[in-house]
Amino acid sequence: MNDQDIDIEDYPTLLQVGRFARLIPHTDWFRNVGEPLSPALREKARAYLDALGFPGADIAQILDWDEAAATMETNDWNSPWWEAEEQLLASLAATAQEMLDPDALQVALTLVHTQASEYVTENLLTTADMWGIHDDELIRAAAGTAIHCCYQTALMIAVGEEEDHPFALKFQLFEEGWWPLGIVGNTFNIF
Repeated sequence: MNDQDIDIEDYPTLLQVGRFARLIPHTDWFRNVGEPLSPALREKARAYLDALGFPGADIAQILDWDEAAATMETNDWNSPWWEAEEQLLASLAATAQEMLDPDALQVALTLVHTQASEYVTENLLTTADMWGIHDDELIRAAAGTAIHCCYQTALMIAVGEEEDHPFALKFQLFEEGWWPLGIVGNTFNIF
């Protein structure tokens, strides 16, 4: 099947993924890093943790880019948090393969990736410049986590999951200008 054979109208959830892609340029990525965590943001973080299966995790604010870099270096990418997200992602991918045309899904996910790559990076570079940050590796890590969150959220939307899904809740943290760094030990770090 080629792109001309795909009728996106046959896949209403992929139309929603397209709407999500159009939201990405209007998100103020990383605008609140370093600001105090509000009670409302803490509630959203708690909702994400509960939905992901980590109701007992503490929420910690990361105060600056140096602390964010140190946190990223100590992240254990085989941690229970990472495993939980990867299992959710694998489940979503399997469901998407069963219910959607693979070519149509690829078109939708590519649109999200393209939008996220451009606009996340653009906003992040502006924010990093304001902070005087020139650590390319840290900037790439920040952009990568946000772009990956967009992918996770797009896949969640593609299979018709609800707004209380962990990936939707995680995206909301990014959407409000924060950088959720992940869970280290029993602490969810947000910059």
